[in-house]
Amino acid sequence: MKKWKLAFLLIAGLIVIFIIVTAFNTLTVKSRQPKPHPTKVSINEKEAVNHLSQAVTYKTVSYQERSKIDFREYDKFIAFLQKSFPTVYKQLDFEKVNDYGLVYKWEGTDSSKHPIGLTSHYDVVPILKGTENNWEQPPFSGTVENGLIWGRGTLDDKIGIVGILQAVEYLLDQGFKPNRDMYFMFGFDEEIGGDEGASKIVSTLKQRGIQFEFVLDEGGAIVENMVPGVKAPVGVVGISEKGSASAKLSIQGSGGHSSQPKDHTNIGRIASAISKLEDTQFKGALRGPGNDLFEFVAPEMNFGMKYVFANKVIFKPLIEKILLQQPASAALIRTTIAPTIFQAGEQYNALPEQASAIINLRLMPGDSLADVERFIEETIDDADIKVTVEGSEASKVSSVNSWQFRTVQQSARNVFNHAVVAPYLMFAGSDARQYDPISKNTYRFLPVQITSKDLNRMHGTNERVSIKNYLNAIKFYAEVIKESNK
Repeated sequence: MKKWKLAFLLIAGLIVIFIIVTAFNTLTVKSRQPKPHPTKVSINEKEAVNHLSQAVTYKTVSYQERSKIDFREYDKFIAFLQKSFPTVYKQLDFEKVNDYGLVYKWEGTDSSKHPIGLTSHYDVVPILKGTENNWEQPPFSGTVENGLIWGRGTLDDKIGIVGILQAVEYLLDQGFKPNRDMYFMFGFDEEIGGDEGASKIVSTLKQRGIQFEFVLDEGGAIVENMVPGVKAPVGVVGISEKGSASAKLSIQGSGGHSSQPKDHTNIGRIASAISKLEDTQFKGALRGPGNDLFEFVAPEMNFGMKYVFANKVIFKPLIEKILLQQPASAALIRTTIAPTIFQAGEQYNALPEQASAIINLRLMPGDSLADVERFIEETIDDADIKVTVEGSEASKVSSVNSWQFRTVQQSARNVFNHAVVAPYLMFAGSDARQYDPISKNTYRFLPVQITSKDLNRMHGTNERVSIKNYLNAIKFYAEVIKESNK
C-alpha cells in the first residue's frame, strides 16, 4: 500500500475516532438538576404584600458618611417587624447586636447538628440627587399598583428580610419544628461594607462557638437569556465573591513650563502605564466557579453548545477566547482592570510635578493582592512609578458537590420548576463574605426571576418587584428551611 494511502486511512481513522468519542461525551452528559417537588406552601397574599409595602416606607438609608444616617428610621423599622410578625417574636429567641444588627434563633430538636443561617440586610442605598422626579412612583412610597410593589429595597434587600420572616411565620403557624437550629441574621450597613452589622454579628456568634453548615445571603437571581444555548431561565447561586482592590499608580518629578516639555511627562508616563495594563490584561482561564457554572448548564444546552462544553478538554482554548470577547463573560474568568480616577495638573500651561491614577480591580479566587501588585509592576515596567495595592481578596469558594448546595438548588427548583440552577462567581460584594469564618459554605441567591432592566433598578431608578416574584421568594425561603431539616 502506498504511503499516502496509509496516511489517508490513518487520518480518516483518527477523525472517525474523534467524532465517536466527542459524540459519545455529548450524548452521555448527565443533567445536574434535581427533580423538582413543586412547593405546596400557600401564602396569605394580602398580608404579605402589605408587609413589604410598609417595609420600604422606612428610610433606612446607608451613607458612607455615617453621621448622615438617621437611626430613628432604623428604630421604626425594627418596631414594624415586631408588630408584623408576632409569632416569630413570641416563639424565637431574638437579640440585637451592636444596637441594630438583628439575630433570631429558632431552636431545633437536635442540638448535635450544626445550624443553618439565612441572612439579609435592611439598609438601602440613597436616591441619587436629581433623580427623584424620574421615579414613576415615589421611592419610599411602597405603592402597590398593577401587580407591582414599588420602592427602594423591594429588590435590595428588604424583600429578603420580610420574605424570610414571612416564611418563618407561615411555618410556625403550620406547626413546623426544625431538627437543627436555624438562625436569621439581618445587617444594617451592608451597602457601606457591613463592618458594624454583619461583621459584629459574626464576631458575636464566633465567641459562642457557632459553626454553620451553610449561610445563605442575597446574590445571584434567576435571569432569562443569560447563558448562550440555554432556553430555560438560569438561576445562579454565588459560591464565591471576587475580591475588590484599588491600585494607586503615582509618579513625582520636575514640572516646568508647558512650552518646553520632556518627551515623556508625568501624565504621559501614567497614561502609558495604564495603556500597557489594558493591552496586557490578566490571563483568562476557565476555572473555579466559572467552570462550575458551565458544568451545571452544559447538559441543558442545545446540541451544538452542549457538544463544545461536553468536550471542554479539547475546546477549552476556544471557549476561553469566546468568553473574553464580552465584558460580562470575561469578568467570569479573569481578574479585571478598570481605571477609574486620574489626577494631575492645575494650570493649562504648567507641567504637573506629580500625577496619579486609581485602578479598580476585581480579583478572581486564587489571585492575591500580592499577585496583583507584582503583575502591575512587571507590566508597566517603570521604576519611577510607585504602585500600592489595597483591598480584599476573593472570598472562599463553597462546595457545589455537597448536600448544602443541593439544598439550595432543590429549594429553588421546587419553586421555579423550569429554571436551571447553577453555581457562579459573584462580581459584587455582599454580607456573605463576613460569614466565611463561621460557616462551612456561604451561598448567594436572591430568589426572584428578573430581567436585565430589573438588575439596573436595584441601585437605580424605579426599583420594584412583582407580587408574583415576592410571593415566590417567600415560598423559596420556606422550602430552604424545610429542605435543610430533612
